[in-house]
Amino acid sequence: GTRALTSFSCCRAPAGGIHLRPFLKCSDSEPRSAAEAPRDSWGKLYRFTEVFFCYRCGPMVLDALIKIKNELDSTLTFRRSCREGICGSCAMNIAGGNTLACTKRIDPDLGKITKIYPLPHMYVVKDLVPDLSNFYAQYKSIEPYLKKKDESKQGKEQYLQSIEDRQKLDGLYECILCACCSTSCPSYWWNGDKYLGPAVLMQAYRWMIDSRDDYTEERLAQLQDPFSLYRCHTIMNCTRTCPKGLNPGKAIAEIKKMMATYKEKAAAA
Repeated sequence: GTRALTSFSCCRAPAGGIHLRPFLKCSDSEPRSAAEAPRDSWGKLYRFTEVFFCYRCGPMVLDALIKIKNELDSTLTFRRSCREGICGSCAMNIAGGNTLACTKRIDPDLGKITKIYPLPHMYVVKDLVPDLSNFYAQYKSIEPYLKKKDESKQGKEQYLQSIEDRQKLDGLYECILCACCSTSCPSYWWNGDKYLGPAVLMQAYRWMIDSRDDYTEERLAQLQDPFSLYRCHTIMNCTRTCPKGLNPGKAIAEIKKMMATYKEKAAAA
């Protein structure tokens, strides 16, 4: 009566991460309780050796994390919400790259261990939960909303734009602020207190080119210091890692071109 079932094991990593290992195991028994899991060399941290039957677990890494939390260790902490790549809550470092746990499939390679950690170079609140306070403060600083110099019509009529102007926002507005790109950027690692990072800069560009916004020059002036914009060295990790397939690196390059024109205009005035 035994059956070969594709499964995976996991362990809590020293830095708050999780290791998933797919393997084949012949078993017709249910997993042991978490209380029976042996302790490892890290002392108080459990190393789980339970068998997870994949027909009872979804194909995504988030499914595995939810199963671990529900059945093995209720203290395991991570963010998640939509489970379909829309909210950005479950961003984490999986198998060496920043991505969303809800859209990242469990590696079927039976010889590999999938290592899961919080987003890199961020203060960790607990386990897989990074502190995004600075990231959100930077996003707030760019005033990510329409600003009009004539406020007499505010709230009284729609601000219309042409189809062509609307299309300019494609590839920008889809950003879900998951922070995968910013936390993959070495420049942001070392200058995160001053450099706005690719996610926030792409959002700044989104408002700069919106035909309905009247504060493009003021938005550019805000980025003139040596760090806010110019710490970008076109490493392009941001574009490679974006789970939505966006191109923050290109948006930053466009801001730099706009900045050059803005400075020339200011110098000639």
